[in-house]
Amino acid sequence: MAITGRAALLAALGSIPVGVLEPGWTGILAVNGSVALACACDFALAAPVRRLGLSRSGDTSARLGETADVTLTVTNPTGRPLRAHLRDAWPPSSWRPGTEVAASRHRVIVPAGERRRLTTRLRPTRRGDRQADRVTIRSYGPLGLFARQGTHAVPWTVRVLPPFTSRKHLPSKLARLRELDGRTSVLTRGEGTEFDSLREYVPGDDTRSIDWRATARQSTVAVRTWRPERDRHILLVLDTGRTSAGRVGDAPRLDAAMDAALLLAALASRAGDRVELLAYDRRVRARVQGRAAGDVLPSLVNALATLEPELVETDARGLTATALRTAPRRSLIVLLTTLDAAPVEQGLLPVLPRLTRRHTVLVASVADPHIARMARARGNPEAVYEAAAGAQAQTERQRTAEQLRRHGVTVVDETPEDLAPALADAYLALKAAGRL
Repeated sequence: MAITGRAALLAALGSIPVGVLEPGWTGILAVNGSVALACACDFALAAPVRRLGLSRSGDTSARLGETADVTLTVTNPTGRPLRAHLRDAWPPSSWRPGTEVAASRHRVIVPAGERRRLTTRLRPTRRGDRQADRVTIRSYGPLGLFARQGTHAVPWTVRVLPPFTSRKHLPSKLARLRELDGRTSVLTRGEGTEFDSLREYVPGDDTRSIDWRATARQSTVAVRTWRPERDRHILLVLDTGRTSAGRVGDAPRLDAAMDAALLLAALASRAGDRVELLAYDRRVRARVQGRAAGDVLPSLVNALATLEPELVETDARGLTATALRTAPRRSLIVLLTTLDAAPVEQGLLPVLPRLTRRHTVLVASVADPHIARMARARGNPEAVYEAAAGAQAQTERQRTAEQLRRHGVTVVDETPEDLAPALADAYLALKAAGRL
C-alpha cells in the first residue's frame, strides 16, 4: 500500500478552513476522517496487484552497443480497471547511464478482462547475460489518493554478444584470400602447396612450375598451378588471466583479443579451415570444438559473450597441456596473450618448445597506444620522463617479441584498432607460404 501526494495535498488544503472556522480536534477529525474515508474507497476500487498476469517475449540476444526490445504483457483478470505505474527492473548496465528511469518506467491502463503490451528497450553497456529482476506495479484507484503495490518475478535473459567491430575488415581480407586461391584475376597465380590444376605456359611464369610429363603428352608447355592449403586446423587460445583484465582505452585487453579472434575465425572458416576455440587461465573457461563452417562464428560469439578476465596468474603449463590435447595433430595455434616480460619469460618460454615442436605458433598481443604517445612526449621535464618510461616499455616488449621469434613463433603486437586486421594478414601470409 502507498499513500499518494494527492492525498497529502487534499489533507493540507482541508486544514486551512479548519484553522480559520473551527480550530480544534473536532475540525481536524472531520477533515482527516473525510480524507481517510476517501482513501479507503479509492483503495477498495483499485485493481489488486497480486492477481495480475505478467509474461515476457522479445529479443534474447543483442550485440554490445545495439538495442534489445523486451515486451511485457500485463493481463488484468479482475473486474476493476487497472491504472498503474510499472517499473521493469534490470541491472544498471542494461542501459546507458542516466537513461534507466525513462526506459524502465511505464504508465499503463488495462480495462477489466483485457491485456496490454509494454516494451522495455535495453541498450546494454557490457557483455554477458542480463537477467530481468522484478516488475513492481503500483495500482491506483479512480481518485488517485491511495495505491496498492506489489512485485512479480517475471524471468527473462538477454545475452549481450561481443560487438565484432572488426567485421568491417572482412571483405578486404576475403578479397586477398581469393587472390591467394587464384579465384580472382591477378597478374600471378596464387601461391600455396596444394596442387590445383594445369594450364598453358605464358611468358613470365616460373619455369620451375613447368610439368614436363604433361608437356610431353601435348603440343604446348603446361605449368602447374597451386592453391593455399585447405582443411587445416586453427586453434584460437585466449589467455583470460590477470593480464587480460588490463584496460586499454575504455575496454579490457580481452575484448580486443576477442574481436581479433572473431575476424580470424570468420576468415579461416571461409578459407575452408577448421576453427576451434580454447579460453584458459587456470582452468578451461570456454571451449568450442567440432563446429561446421557455417556454425563456427555464431558458436564463438555465443561462447565469448559471458567470458570475463580472471584476476589470477595464468598457468602456462596447464594452458600448453590443454592446447596439445585439443590439437593432437599439426595445427596453427594462435595464442592471444600478453607480451609483458615477466609472464612470457617465466611462464610461456619454458613450455613453448612443446608447442613449436609439433605446431605452428602465432602469438598476438594488444599494445597500449598510450605507451607510444608517452614515448613521443617532449617539451618539459615531466614529458621527458614519460618519454623515457614509454621507450623503456617499448624496448622490453620488442625484446620479448624477439625471444619468441627465435623459437620460430610469429608475433603480432598491435593496438586494439589494428590487432584484428594485422592478425588476419599474418594468417594469410602463413597460408600463402604453406606453413599451416
